[in-house]
Order: sequence, then C-alpha cells, then structure tokens
Amino acid sequence: MPNWLVPAVDNRVARGFADAGFVQLAHRRVRDYDAVDVPRVQEATLLDFVRKAATTRFGRDHGFDAVRTVADYQRRVPIRDYEKFWAEYWQAPYPTLTGVTWPTPIPYYALSSGTTSGTTKFVPVSREMVASNKRAAYTTLSLFRHAHPRAKILTGKFFFLGGSTDLRVQADGSFAGDLSGIAAKEVMDLERPFTFPPLELSLVTDWEVKLRRLAEQSLKEPITAISGVPSWMLKVFDVVKQISGKATLAEAWPHLRLVIHGGTLFDPYRETFRQAIGDDRVKTCEVYPCSEGFIASEDPRYGLLRIVPDHGIFFEFVPVGELDGPNPTRHTLADVQLGVQYAVLVTTCAGLWSYLIGDTVTFECRSPPLIRFTGRTKYFLSAFGEHLIQEEIDKAVAFAAKACGVLTEDHHVGPVFPTDPAKPGHHLYLVEFRGPPPARLADFVAKLDAELIRLNEDYAAHRVGDLTMLTPEVRVVPPGGFGAWMASRGKSGGQHKVPRMDNTGTVTGQLVKWLDGR
Repeated sequence: MPNWLVPAVDNRVARGFADAGFVQLAHRRVRDYDAVDVPRVQEATLLDFVRKAATTRFGRDHGFDAVRTVADYQRRVPIRDYEKFWAEYWQAPYPTLTGVTWPTPIPYYALSSGTTSGTTKFVPVSREMVASNKRAAYTTLSLFRHAHPRAKILTGKFFFLGGSTDLRVQADGSFAGDLSGIAAKEVMDLERPFTFPPLELSLVTDWEVKLRRLAEQSLKEPITAISGVPSWMLKVFDVVKQISGKATLAEAWPHLRLVIHGGTLFDPYRETFRQAIGDDRVKTCEVYPCSEGFIASEDPRYGLLRIVPDHGIFFEFVPVGELDGPNPTRHTLADVQLGVQYAVLVTTCAGLWSYLIGDTVTFECRSPPLIRFTGRTKYFLSAFGEHLIQEEIDKAVAFAAKACGVLTEDHHVGPVFPTDPAKPGHHLYLVEFRGPPPARLADFVAKLDAELIRLNEDYAAHRVGDLTMLTPEVRVVPPGGFGAWMASRGKSGGQHKVPRMDNTGTVTGQLVKWLDGR
C-alpha cells in the first residue's frame, strides 16, 4: 500500500481520504490491466525466468542457455508434479535450495497438505514470489473497487481468516508454515492498522479457542472485508451472530462490504452466504490462490475468474485427457481453446518449472483470459465409468438444496462397491446441512440424481434402468460432524478443506467409520 494512503490510520477522516485515494489507484491499475498484451507479457516472463535461472542446477540440466522461445523451453522442460520435483531436485539439499531451481535464497516454505495425496508439501516461496502475491492481491482489490467504487473497505479493517501464523525456523534460517502465516509475517507496519486479527491472536493454535476469540474481538472492530475458505468463514459467522445476538452478519458487522472466498467451488455455499450475511450491499469476490502462486481473481465486470498474467507466473494448460499420455499438448494463454477442461501448469519466480499444481479449469473467454475452476486432476468420480468432475457434483448438490429449500454446510461423495457381483454399485453422499435437513431426504436424492443426469451424459447412460449404477445414497452428517472429523486428523481451521470426492472409496469409508463411532 502506498505510504501516502496512510497519513493517520486512527483518524476516520484520514481513512476516508485513503480509501478515496485507493479508488483512483484501482481505476488506474484496471486500465493498465485491460491494456496488457497477454501473450507478449507471458513470453517475456518466461524468458526472463530462463535467463535468471540459467546457472542453476535446473537451468544447466535443461540447457537454458539455448532457450530463445517458448517452444524451445517446452522441448527441454518436461511436466513435473511436486513429487518429481521433490525427489529429483529439492529433497537432498532441503532446506537450502539456493541455486538449485532458482538462483536467489528461499526464505519461506509454504506447507500444503496436498488435498488429494495427503502428503505434506514444502513449496518454495522466494522474495520475488512474496512480491508477486502482493501484486495479485492489489489487483484483486483494484478490480473490486473499480466495479464498486463506493464500497468502502479502507475505512475499517480487513479480516484475514487463514491457518496458523506460527512459522517454524529451519536449519538455514528459513521459515516453514501455512501460506497465511507467511503473508502475516510480510504485512508491513503501515498495513497492520488495516488488518485483523492482531498477530498475537493469529498465533493461537487451538482452533475452538481461537474461533471464539476471533469473533469476540471482531465485534469491537469496524470489519469492512473478510477473506477465507467458505466453510470456515461460515463457522466464524455463526459464532459472531451467537455472541452479538444479531440475526445476520451485516447487523453484527455493519461496515462489512466485501467477502473474498477461495479454495473451493462456491456454488453450494452461495445461498447460505446470502442468508447468513443478510445485506445485498455486501458483495462476494472469488480468488484462486494456491501455495505455488496466485492464479486468478474475479473480475466483477464479467462475473468470472480472470488470470493475472503480469505478476511473475508463466502459465501452461494441458487437456486433462492427455495428462497421462507420452506427449501431452501444452497450450499457453495465446492458444487455449474454450470449453476444454485443462490441467494447470505454472512456471514461477520461486523455481517451479512447468509444475502441475493439480487443478483443472475451463476457459470462457480468451481475451481477457476468463476461467472457471472445475476441480482437481485427482478429484473425479468414475468408479463405474460415470466420469463426474467436482464442478458437476457441486452444482448438483446446490441445485438439490435449493429445490428442497435447505442449505448445505459441506459435503463429500465416494463410491460404494457392491459385495454381490450381480448388483450394481452406487454413490454415497455425506451431507452436512445448515439447519434442518430436507423433510423428505428422498426428494433431495431425486433432485440430485436428476441434475447429474442432465449435466453429464456418461452418468445418465449408467443410470438408465439401474443397470450399471443404482440411485445415489445420501447420509446426513450431524451438525459440526465434518469439522470434528477434520479436527481428529489435525486439520482444523484456516486453509484446510473437507475432501469433496474420493474415487477409491477409501476416504469415504474412513469418514463413515468415524461417524459411526461417534
């Protein structure tokens, strides 16, 4: 944040001037953003990285000194996921990776639980990546204020609902922990009066204690914006309303104008948030960050995620169906096609090169590059050949909930394989409702099934006559059940999310066994 925006942060008049000044900066940033030549900027970004990393071990291994074009680079650098990077380059010298895949020191490692594999990842975060994330956050707020110039957010405090901010010091002096902890450490002194919670509260590790203290202290502050994972924000909302005695969040936080959500598809939460907030002046904004870098921000003018091309990440996209092939097609932002489900690769200013982050997207527009997040490369459901993706599951759950007049808190789905070879299997949905479940659960099941049949031809074919797949089963999870299960696995709060899909049925079985044992 520019220093001149903060002449006297405790003065409401000064805050008003700061907010008005930010709106002018936001308009300027969006004008510049709209004028970016995306293919040119992306190519320049990649070639700049190649030059900087030419003398690293990775650069020498892949002949960076001979790379002159994107095509040169793609011929030399294969696709890798985290496991390959860890085994081939990072594991032996960890935690000192200077000169291995990036030339400058790595001060931070973002710990990620790896939602599909369960393996903790140690993702390098360079100083350049810290700056990249800050620029992307600035772009996010600029897009919002450009579209909503009167929705004041710098007149109060921005509530960052993340994971633990307690970072552990490693042998070489670097820090490892949640990305939210890295962000908290990097907040400038000039920015702290605009943010909540204070550092001492962020360090609380007991999620139940922290949740109540967050709610109590937030009621004493002018909260104008909040960001976080939807399921955990809802838990904060509930406690805030309970402590304040207010019926809606807007009554408890009257200055609230913006809710930034990310980490999962929002469709199943949209109506729940609308009712919990209770004021149409409060807008929602989607972001697409990950431990490896910031991918996209919602552009309110289009109502879609827009890739941020000019902040230190080079993007590639591989059709999901080609991922396991010997020579997958690697598209860039210059030649992606609309409507194709792509796996996302990033090359970053922290030494990740054509790195498979594990997410899938589809493009709705090429200029500007507008996308929809559709799920994870390993989050799919095809135990019986039905080929469902996360986006379809989430849309169907949201549709069924709306049709039955109920709200959902969270859900998980996996296959139930038949014990009798003569009988087909089916899908088991574990659904935690917000408030009473449907009066007739069979109606919810019917609506869910019908919507999936409409959305997916493969699913529809398997459901004909119950020949190869039976009607889905829905089991109601008691209030707080998913949160308690996550806590039992040491994954409470912040950035942790309930796994939405399990194609093997293993996680589903573990969940059922745990719920039965409560």
